Amino acid sequence: MCSLQLFATEMSTMKITISKALPDFETLVVGLFESDEFISNVKVLQDKQIIESIKRFSDFNGGFGEFFSITSSEGKNVIVAGLGKRDEWDENKELNIGGKIYYELSRLKIKQAAISIEGNAANVAYGAFLRSFKFDKYKTKKDEKITEVEEITVLAKDEQLSSAEKSFERLRQEGEGIFLARALTTEPPNVLYPESYADQIKTELTKLGLEIEVLGKKQMEEKKMGALLGVAQGSSKEPKLVVIKWNGASKEQKPVAFVGKGITFDTGGVSLKPSRGMESMKYDMAGSATVVGVMRTLAGRKAKVNAIGVVALAENAVDGNAQRPSDVVTSMSGQTIEVLNTDAEGRLILADALWYTQDRFSPKFMIDLATLTGAIVVALGNNEYAGLFSNNDELANHLIDSGNEVNEKLWRFPMNETYNKIIDSPIADVQNIAPAGSGGDSIMAAQFLQRFVNDTCWAHLDIAGTAWHEKGTDISPRGAVGFGVRLLNKLVEKYYEINN
Repeated sequence: MCSLQLFATEMSTMKITISKALPDFETLVVGLFESDEFISNVKVLQDKQIIESIKRFSDFNGGFGEFFSITSSEGKNVIVAGLGKRDEWDENKELNIGGKIYYELSRLKIKQAAISIEGNAANVAYGAFLRSFKFDKYKTKKDEKITEVEEITVLAKDEQLSSAEKSFERLRQEGEGIFLARALTTEPPNVLYPESYADQIKTELTKLGLEIEVLGKKQMEEKKMGALLGVAQGSSKEPKLVVIKWNGASKEQKPVAFVGKGITFDTGGVSLKPSRGMESMKYDMAGSATVVGVMRTLAGRKAKVNAIGVVALAENAVDGNAQRPSDVVTSMSGQTIEVLNTDAEGRLILADALWYTQDRFSPKFMIDLATLTGAIVVALGNNEYAGLFSNNDELANHLIDSGNEVNEKLWRFPMNETYNKIIDSPIADVQNIAPAGSGGDSIMAAQFLQRFVNDTCWAHLDIAGTAWHEKGTDISPRGAVGFGVRLLNKLVEKYYEINN
């Protein structure tokens, strides 16, 4: 059996420096806006030959993400990066151009480069850092087509240097949280299963001062977590519930809470999934990975907030002991659930995790993240928006605002009593899916979750369409994205840290 070892140094080995001095590298990247004066933007070069060459290069007009390479009179390689329209330049563009530059350097097999881009050097450096994520630990042969960028220096003005360095260090802590979330989500399910996952959380997070508590099957039985246990009963892998605590404020401050769905592999159970595409069901724990990444981020930057992370970990497998469609289970809340579809298992483990979290910690708010429904992809498509459901307008608005700031966007869906009644069961308190033909499957799933939320401010993020990307983005290679880490870190930073 493979051992699980994750370290940030394995995920990116690139050295990043922010400096006011131009290093003696063979390659320099400079930025150019559309319709800007060339001389003012490449004056760092002090090379008239390059300026004239760019002027003569008719196909390059500074469009965002365009690149043009030329050799200076001193024999150095100069790459001009198009920054797009000046009036559209913002933090997200700075981040994205950093990622694009990293990709271009890698494509050109350049190992060292200095970058001179107008704007916040920390954001440019952070974009490059996020794009540098790699997961190749299981490869026995190095891919000769891939060149890893070893070192970049991003130039900053003298008066901005100190703030840029501090800003980047703070952003890097968030980046490490994202990398951890991506790596966990990418691990194969024979390596990442509830027990090994819980052990890895301990390994990665205790060294940062986070407190970790792991509940096993016996403790879940004592707490009558029948919904979670029912999902896991078809697997040889024992379920776990991991509690992560960050104490960054006084004891009197109520914690914020994040709850994650952690199905380490989802066969669908007796309601078996089609074999085509089932391999992607290792991603069904992406919500829990985001929670782990957020908690790592808050601890890494020493956030002035008390925070709780709860991840429910189970494998939805199928054997002779597996849960059957039509079984009735009793949740920790005391409510009975008619399980009509064993492939609607994420809401079952979250039912007990949500109830446990609010009952034990009385949080200021509680946000769950889950790759919960394929229907959210039908509604919103892939990669653009995650679904938002909430019982509290203020929390929902804060989430939407935070998502827009970091380009992890949310779209809010309705919830009401009419929808809620549809999932009433004729033989139990609630059924885990709506009757055939009801439609609105993502809404029905959220309504189910709300049955296990009392008066706590709560939001549910359905990230099934945003947890991984088949082609990659400017700041994320193909695969797991770590969606939600930046969003929730921004939410806490902007609205819920003390002194804010």
